[in-house]
Amino acid sequence: MLGAAAYLRPLPSPSSINIAAAAAATTCCCCCSSSSSCYSNRNRHTNRPNRIRDTNIGFRCLSRGFNSSSSTRQSSIRRWALPGADLKSEAPPEPQPSHSPNSFDSDSDLDTNNKNKSNSSNTFPKRWIIVLLCFSAFLLCNMDRVNMSIAILPMSAEYNWSPATVGLVQSSFFWGYLLTQIAGGIWADTVGGKTVLGFGVIWWSIATALTPVAAKLGLPFLLVVRAFMGIGEGVAMPAMNNILSKWIPVDERSRSLALVYSGMYLGSVTGLAFSPLLIHNYGWPSVFYSFGSLGTVWFALWSSKAYSSPFEDPGLSAEEKHLITTKTSMKEPVTSIPWGLILSKPPVWALIFCHFCHNWGTFILLTWMPTYYNQVLKFNLTESGLLCVLPWLTMAFSANMGGWIADSLISKGLSVTTVRKVMQSIGFLGPAFFLTQLSNVHSPVMAVLCMACSQGTDAFSQSGLYSNHQDIGPRYAGVLLGLSNTAGVMAGVLGTAATGYILQHGSWDDVFKVSVGLYLVGTVIWNLFSTGEKIID
Repeated sequence: MLGAAAYLRPLPSPSSINIAAAAAATTCCCCCSSSSSCYSNRNRHTNRPNRIRDTNIGFRCLSRGFNSSSSTRQSSIRRWALPGADLKSEAPPEPQPSHSPNSFDSDSDLDTNNKNKSNSSNTFPKRWIIVLLCFSAFLLCNMDRVNMSIAILPMSAEYNWSPATVGLVQSSFFWGYLLTQIAGGIWADTVGGKTVLGFGVIWWSIATALTPVAAKLGLPFLLVVRAFMGIGEGVAMPAMNNILSKWIPVDERSRSLALVYSGMYLGSVTGLAFSPLLIHNYGWPSVFYSFGSLGTVWFALWSSKAYSSPFEDPGLSAEEKHLITTKTSMKEPVTSIPWGLILSKPPVWALIFCHFCHNWGTFILLTWMPTYYNQVLKFNLTESGLLCVLPWLTMAFSANMGGWIADSLISKGLSVTTVRKVMQSIGFLGPAFFLTQLSNVHSPVMAVLCMACSQGTDAFSQSGLYSNHQDIGPRYAGVLLGLSNTAGVMAGVLGTAATGYILQHGSWDDVFKVSVGLYLVGTVIWNLFSTGEKIID
């Protein structure tokens, strides 16, 4: 059957069908006596591949039109449809058939193959299901993270906290977040990202739900629970980076990462929008209880749908598996980390330093902007939360737009190095410019607009430094992300705590000037030392 199937694959033209039908009608009258002569007459008017295809169609017309049980007629029909002697004399070498010629009697094999191809082409790509699940995890991640930036206002009033204490509570999250960056990357690269990310979501969800209880017990308990929450969220980015490095082809990398990271921005939108409403109607503890419970729903979906690599997914189509494996650098599992090689590369250090510069400004905006809106722009709690939504919506849009632009430029032949440098330069110089303008405006509307533009241009970093880990070392993407994000978390810890100190002794202008300075230095370092080429194998 396999040998003949090679000729059966193209669909027959209408003319060939008519010829076959005519041949079938003639044969039904003479098949018992002159089938070979009929076949010989046809040989003079058709080429060989079309003959075989048409005779097969003619046979089907016969077999469907006549239901005779006569063994003589059936054997005659088969001799007409497959005249073995004539075919052997003319046929080129063919693969050995795995089925008998009688398999032509049924259309089931062809129908099944066509159905499978149709289902495969209509199925949503599994790799993008993985991306959407990672997106939803990061949505929850920032929902659970930013709720404290809203709840801290009534909490500080209830417990009579000073600005320095507020900064301590905000930064305690980063203590645990810092501890699990590199450890999470090593864990993900060795055991797989599915287990690590699943653990992280459950862990931080439990810590979120326990936050009100810890606050009532006292400040030390609250600091510990916030640090525990940071431990869970700390493994999320390395685990996600590990999974996508195995699932996503190079020419889809920027937009897939941009979509996942936009989940963080939309998580901020969701958290900042709903937290004030929950606090107003049910009190500040309701924010932590409701947000923390959502992690269990996500974990159930993750456990049933996700796999650490395409090779572990039994339901993945052969076509998609081939696409992924031919466009990713998938090798044997990592058993040891070449720390000496990694730390000897200047682009790695450029990535680490620029991650620090980026996160200093980003985490200050993430944790302190509701306070800025409330104290400087004089918005109440509900207005403060709703206005915080605009910058994060802008980031979600800009991140995905930047991802599509970056992948389009790469697919058109622009080098990955050039694309990464351009995108990250926008991600640094844009926020630096708009934060400078923020110091000079006095209208609340203009202040919010400057903040939105600052965050929107910042989001181009997702196609810059945040995509660079998979460029320079795809096998160690989790470790590289953990390494650079450790520096980023240190910026979050120092920047968040330092902001509280600066505000006690200075002004918001001083806070913004520090961020602008780091953005400018980061731009220079990135353009001097970064690369988009693979340097660690």
